[in-house]
Amino acid sequence: MTLEEVVGCNITEKKMETVSQALEELLVAAQRQDCLTVGVYESAKLMTVDPDSVVLCLLATDEEDEDDIALQIHFTLLQAFCCDNDINIVRVSGMRRLAQLLDEPSTEDSNGNEPRDLHCILVTNPACQPLQSSALQDVSSFCEESRCRNQWVPCLELQDR
Repeated sequence: MTLEEVVGCNITEKKMETVSQALEELLVAAQRQDCLTVGVYESAKLMTVDPDSVVLCLLATDEEDEDDIALQIHFTLLQAFCCDNDINIVRVSGMRRLAQLLDEPSTEDSNGNEPRDLHCILVTNPACQPLQSSALQDVSSFCEESRCRNQWVPCLELQDR
């Protein structure tokens, strides 16, 4: 490896870490302001009714989900819809960290309720009460930079803490 490659790798890793932290901040802020839609089917419904309110589509998987053909088909359709409607998309690994951020139980609760499907999460930005977040700007900039490098669906890893 050359010095340029080593330095370039370190800068890229720092950038990814910064964007991952911004994404975490964004998710917590959006949930507090009731600007999250969670679940593949719920997200598809919202995007057909009000795609203009969606500012970010988060597609989350872990290694065990990679072989889920139905989920991959849903992701493909959601990605196509997002591209057609200029909605930023990010693929994320780290489902356990995502559940922690959103205070989601990993198993069913005492009432027998299943945990929500965190594989697709939409961040909405309603016109009547816009989401004020520098984290949204950071994530949006990251998505735009990725598209400039022909990476239409950038990937981030959320680290367990």
